[in-house]
Amino acid sequence: MKPTTKQLEAQLRQITELFEQQMRARGFDPEQADNVALPTGLARLYIERQKILEQLEEIEGRMNNEGT
Repeated sequence: MKPTTKQLEAQLRQITELFEQQMRARGFDPEQADNVALPTGLARLYIERQKILEQLEEIEGRMNNEGT
């Protein structure tokens, strides 16, 4: 069963909070995540966050297509 939009949004919030917390703990500015080489642990969180964002965009795209 595919996760719902609300479930994905909740996961995204949790991962984003954890990612930003870990970035700051390591002395990085979370806004620079796209421009710096990340340590392995942060890179995993970043990739997971990007996957969720892609899933949400896919769902939104389907919803927009159905409405047209």
